[in-house]
Amino acid sequence: MIGAIARESSYRFRATLGGRWAGYVTLIVLTALVAGVALAAVAGARRTQSSFPDYVASTNPSQLGTFTEFTPISGTGYSAKVDAAVHRVHGAARVVTVIGFNGTLQALGTSNVPRVPGQAPPAVEGSTDGEYFSSDRVSVVQGRRADPGRPDELMMSPGAATAFGLHVGSTLRVAFFTTAQVTSPTFVGYPTDTPHTVVPFTLVGLIEYAPQVVADDNAALSDQLAVLTPALTRELEECCAYYSYVQLRLAQGARPAAVVSAIGKVTPDLGPAAGVQTLTPVVAKAERAIRPEAIAIGIFGLIAALAALIIGGQVSSRLIRRNEQDAHIVRALGAAPAMVMADGLLGVLASIVAGALLAVAVAVALSPLAPLGPVRPVYPDRGVSFDWTVLGFGFLLFAVALSALALVQAARSAPHRGRTRLLDPDRTRRWARAAATLPPSAALGIRSALGWSSGAGRATAPVRSALLGAVLAVGVIVASVTFGSSLSTLVSQPPLYGWNWDYALLAGYAGQEDLPAAQTASLLDHDRVVAQWAGVSFESAALDGHDVPVLAMRPGAGVTPSMLSGHPLASASQLVLGPATMSSLHAHVGGTVTAQLDGGRRVPLHIVGTATLPTVGGNGPVGLEMGSGAVMATSLFSASDLNQQGSPIGGPMAALIRLRPGVDRAAAVRSLDHITAVLDRTSDPDAPVGGVVAALRPAEIADYRTVSTTPAVLATVLAAGALGALALTLVASVRQRRREFAVVRALGFTRRQLAASVAWQSSAAAVVGVVLGVPIGIALGRWLWTLFADGIAAVPHPTVPVGTVALVALGALAFANLVALLPGRLAARTRTSVLLRAE
Repeated sequence: MIGAIARESSYRFRATLGGRWAGYVTLIVLTALVAGVALAAVAGARRTQSSFPDYVASTNPSQLGTFTEFTPISGTGYSAKVDAAVHRVHGAARVVTVIGFNGTLQALGTSNVPRVPGQAPPAVEGSTDGEYFSSDRVSVVQGRRADPGRPDELMMSPGAATAFGLHVGSTLRVAFFTTAQVTSPTFVGYPTDTPHTVVPFTLVGLIEYAPQVVADDNAALSDQLAVLTPALTRELEECCAYYSYVQLRLAQGARPAAVVSAIGKVTPDLGPAAGVQTLTPVVAKAERAIRPEAIAIGIFGLIAALAALIIGGQVSSRLIRRNEQDAHIVRALGAAPAMVMADGLLGVLASIVAGALLAVAVAVALSPLAPLGPVRPVYPDRGVSFDWTVLGFGFLLFAVALSALALVQAARSAPHRGRTRLLDPDRTRRWARAAATLPPSAALGIRSALGWSSGAGRATAPVRSALLGAVLAVGVIVASVTFGSSLSTLVSQPPLYGWNWDYALLAGYAGQEDLPAAQTASLLDHDRVVAQWAGVSFESAALDGHDVPVLAMRPGAGVTPSMLSGHPLASASQLVLGPATMSSLHAHVGGTVTAQLDGGRRVPLHIVGTATLPTVGGNGPVGLEMGSGAVMATSLFSASDLNQQGSPIGGPMAALIRLRPGVDRAAAVRSLDHITAVLDRTSDPDAPVGGVVAALRPAEIADYRTVSTTPAVLATVLAAGALGALALTLVASVRQRRREFAVVRALGFTRRQLAASVAWQSSAAAVVGVVLGVPIGIALGRWLWTLFADGIAAVPHPTVPVGTVALVALGALAFANLVALLPGRLAARTRTSVLLRAE
């Protein structure tokens, strides 16, 4: 029985292929492109989410690091004897020593380069053990890697190069001083003091390293790097080191605490300055920053997958229904129900499998678009990727689900079900009569586009799939432009990401010192451009046992972070949290948490709201983030806690400044720079005022362009698939309606009218796509954006670019007419006499 069915199906497939190939091609193309985009998006989301750990793994990373010597505490920056002892510590499988020279660096000939406000001088480091070259490798983003054997070559991070006004190929001379010179109380620097040596450098490469890759603008102020070669490090390590630390990989089974303790026994006592650094918080912060992007693109893929199933099911259903007349005849000739069901099904199932296979190929071809986000420029392998989990399950999903839908439709359409009709009645006579009032070519085209043509089932094209494809294409493109517009709005409106003021005056570098309280208040209170300001400090507190970064400020201050719910601080007993911190504490607005402060004090605090916290101050990966941190009253912290750097005159670490309405920005910056200069003249010379900075972007949007372009590329591919399917549908329609064209040609239609009817058919499909796709796309784009904004704790403010949406609508109509040109020419060439003679 099965063999007979197979032979019959194979015979019927070969016999009918000439008349049905266009429908099969439409099914294959639609499945391949729409499902392929879906698989590419889901695989890209997974690749994006894992991109930073993958990048870190490619750098041969160390597991932890700890300082071993620091000139201000130990009296020297490096000792070969101490270093040798550290290398012999039990439990360390790999020990790499890094030597820092930033305390003695003076670049000559760069004094005329404007200093970046708030940016600390770059850390200048080198190693003779391969750090940055073979261990914890840096990624070269421009130029090349320095030659380890050349003492005159230098690599810098982009921010460090900007600070010195350099580019790849630039030359500079750097003065190095001995540790004894730097620690002398009379030390001033070049040219007052004679340097130990002056080294001419060529900048050969711009580099990024792990903590910088997914970094916010605040971290960039204090996390720039210049790397010396091992050749020069070897020459300067004994004379000019300012600090040194080791990077470790542990032996199997070794305990980190035991290894660090053993190192502490052979190194000078550095106290809290020693510390332990790991990449764990860096990786965690990077993954938090990347996750919303991955979720957004993954949801895009799931929506495209659902659309592929719907459209593929419609096309296969239409192909099967086109076979109803033949099935009725075959059944009348005595064929068994199973054989009748199988008639014509072979081509549909083969097309589904071929489309699913091609979808895998499309997904692989699109895979170089991933990963998205800031890791992309340094990702170790941006080429073709094979996510076999997504590709395998995706192939099975589309092949099995679409085949199941086809089998169900074949069973429902079988003649023995009593559902088959030789001719489909026109169930839309009222709408058809309305279309008949239009010009003849328009009426004919619209009736064909909307499936109103009377005739046998074989004489119709898969119009519903074409309409769904048009709706899908317009909807996804509109959703993408809505998402992109909302992202641009977020980037251009700092209050939406917590920067609810115009400028911040930072103490020291990146807000790590104190501003003189009284003098700062006097200058800001009397400045003509300042409307309001608030002094803040960057602290930390244990809330219910969790260490949380804190923005400490006066309750009732006129300048506060952007609130998401509740209200700002009104008293010292209140607390405002970031949404992520709220979630980790399992707390809620109206609840209470206990803060443990310095000296062991325990204070209950009432949660009065949630806020989008600004990216400013703090210390690297444990600082304030949009969703992480707290706002607490300054009075809860002791004077020593608020002046951790021991500034001669204590005060806030930063002043958050809101300008008067209508103030010219350039004039405001000049006025605030004057305040900076006044404070600089009277502040601690070792801790100059950092300067005035504009909005500092969080890591989630610092590299926002890649977030907006990749969905646009995927949407464009999806639209191209829909246009291709529309063109194939038009070709199939022209082939299947040749008799109808011959009749109307005999009744007086001209070639131009026949071509125009095809254009009307295509335009009608585009109009349906616009009418339904635009509102669907706007709703989808707004929903995706709100999901993204909630994920990064931004103020949700979706925007719809009306002008761009209008252009998308007009473009859909224009492209619909463009793809109708070839089918229109085929229709115009209909040979009336031959077709009618055949009848």
